[in-house]
Amino acid sequence: MLPQVQLLFMVVFLEMGLILMFLFRTPLRKLIIMSLDRVKRGSGPLIVKSVAATVLVIMIYTVYSIKELQSRPADSVNPTDQILLAHQILEAALMGFSLFLGLMIDRLHHYIRELRLLRKTMEAVKKQDRTLDNIKNGEASTLRDEISSLRNKMKQLESESEAKEKEVQSQRANSDSLKGQSEKLLLEYDRILEENHNLRSQLQSFDETLSHSDNKKNT
Repeated sequence: MLPQVQLLFMVVFLEMGLILMFLFRTPLRKLIIMSLDRVKRGSGPLIVKSVAATVLVIMIYTVYSIKELQSRPADSVNPTDQILLAHQILEAALMGFSLFLGLMIDRLHHYIRELRLLRKTMEAVKKQDRTLDNIKNGEASTLRDEISSLRNKMKQLESESEAKEKEVQSQRANSDSLKGQSEKLLLEYDRILEENHNLRSQLQSFDETLSHSDNKKNT
């Protein structure tokens, strides 16, 4: 029985050492986590569960034996039975404690893996945020450049429109002056036509007078 107790003590101290190593960030912890990751692949979980189930069954049998020894009358219990009872109680306690520590190791390993995944996810999200910030800053600078170029174009178009408006106003002024000149020319043309008509009528009357005087002389 003594080698079994020594083995259980070694298992308990080993599990306690693993738990202590889980609590501090050292290169050894990374090595242990990698080893446990490999153990949990393939048929490793089945083997661990089988060992744990075997230890649990032995612990239950030991507890049953302890109950049986304790149920005996006090007069029938000899020193050997008392030593055996203490030994079985120690074994049961060590097996239960080792199972509890094994469960703690499994949960710590699971939580550490989840924490590592969360950290990696957070780092990826931070990188994406930085990339988006850089893109936004680049787009903002590009938009500022475009806005400044558009403002310059607007100013240039405004100056061009003002110049064209002045040109149109000058052309309107020229057209107004040309209209005035054309109206004057039309009035002058009408006057000249009227004078020409008057002159023609005078010439015609003069011709008629001459022809009438010539006819009188001939008669």
